[in-house]
Amino acid sequence: MPKMTKTCGAVLIAAAAVTACAKRPDAIVPVDIPMAAYTNQTCEQLGREMLKEQQALAAVSKAQTDAANGDAFGVFLIGVPVGSVAGGDKEGQVAVAKGKVQAIDSAMKSKGCK
Repeated sequence: MPKMTKTCGAVLIAAAAVTACAKRPDAIVPVDIPMAAYTNQTCEQLGREMLKEQQALAAVSKAQTDAANGDAFGVFLIGVPVGSVAGGDKEGQVAVAKGKVQAIDSAMKSKGCK
């Protein structure tokens, strides 16, 4: 009976490790941010805001990719998603940054900005 308990425990730990892996940035769905949050800005302001948010998205996407790579490596070597366990998973931040970029883009289009 103890051997079966160890086997079940190992299976549960492995299942938890696999499901806790960080997603790749391209697999993360953006948060729905209303365009209205940006419609009071001029085209020039929107352009600056877009640049700022695109840079933020690039930085947090790189961190998320690093976490996903660390998870894949950790699961392969020791069965634990190291990137996620160490706090490297930035899924929420990527989703928010993507949502902001989409909202700014929509606001720019609605105003006819170039």
